[in-house]
Amino acid sequence: MTATFPENWSTALVLVAHPDDPEYGMAAAVARWTSQGKRVVYALASSGEEGIAGMPAEECGPLREGEQIASAAVVGVDEVEFWGFPDSELFNTPELRAKVAETVNRVRPDVVLSLYGGPEWAPGFPNQRDHMQFAAAVVEAFDGLEAPPRALLCNGPNATHAVDVEGFTDTAIRALECHRVYLEVLDPDTPVIDQATAQIERSTGPMDGFDAARTSGFELLRGTV
Repeated sequence: MTATFPENWSTALVLVAHPDDPEYGMAAAVARWTSQGKRVVYALASSGEEGIAGMPAEECGPLREGEQIASAAVVGVDEVEFWGFPDSELFNTPELRAKVAETVNRVRPDVVLSLYGGPEWAPGFPNQRDHMQFAAAVVEAFDGLEAPPRALLCNGPNATHAVDVEGFTDTAIRALECHRVYLEVLDPDTPVIDQATAQIERSTGPMDGFDAARTSGFELLRGTV
């Protein structure tokens, strides 16, 4: 049975690879937590500068940073940082692990939330290499901390803990909508609102063994919540 994600904490640090990564699966939970007065900080390894087909990196990076900052604000996050590692070229390097460790030590979160690092989300649905490399770097850096936070969790398909996000999915949809240019190019035939709605509804469905109509699931990787 999936456990309830406890809420007896004050600060969460969300570590992801690219702009829009927090919105696919975490945004509704973040909106719930910030509504309770909790502090949530976003840190992104890259600016997603290679993420919009046909747009030069020097134009794309700042645009996607702006979309991410606007998206974060919708769910109550006003601390967003970009580390400047190259999009599509993220690797589990000492430099990346050091930045993860420095950020955790500086923010001093109770819990760290990051990306799923497995090879597939489901049979036939491969994970992205940047995500896998980044996730591995986060786990390795976490393991090397002298005073680690209470827990490290990832947002992935093997959830051990669930957050009841009923009443917060509309906010999550609005947050994903902020990535408007990215989504317009990604699927020019589908209105952005329809893309955002479908993605959030897909990622916040009911979960076996958990009594809530809308949930966000997280897998406990280290520590205890």
